[in-house]
Amino acid sequence: MDIEGYDMPDDLYYHAEHTWVRKEGDIGVVGINDFAQKMAGTIKRVVTLDEEDEVAQGKPCGTISSGKWTGKLYSPISGEIVEINEDIEDEPKLINDSPYGEGWVFKVKLSDEGEFGSLFHGDKVAEWLKSEIAKHKQ
Repeated sequence: MDIEGYDMPDDLYYHAEHTWVRKEGDIGVVGINDFAQKMAGTIKRVVTLDEEDEVAQGKPCGTISSGKWTGKLYSPISGEIVEINEDIEDEPKLINDSPYGEGWVFKVKLSDEGEFGSLFHGDKVAEWLKSEIAKHKQ
């Protein structure tokens, strides 16, 4: 769905720190949403935890840097990292070009699928993102 010029696909679950997760069986594919990548500008560097490291919902698990900004990457869901997107290490701009496709950041083996209930999904996404957009217009 398009929310004030930001692409927010309906099939994803969003964390308040502007990460997303797509459920694929017992694996969650994690990335940065369109709003965050546009606010950051051209992504120059992404640093994440390593494969086999544990991530916890809402906790920092890396950093993202652009020419004008460096921020923490927060995991939207808990579990064990099973794959890091090596393509974004070589070409971090993939996050800007395709935040929901080739620009995914890591995959995690889900440890608590009940956590999806605390993420923004469906009708809740528009209300949440509009409030985030309003915060950044001030």
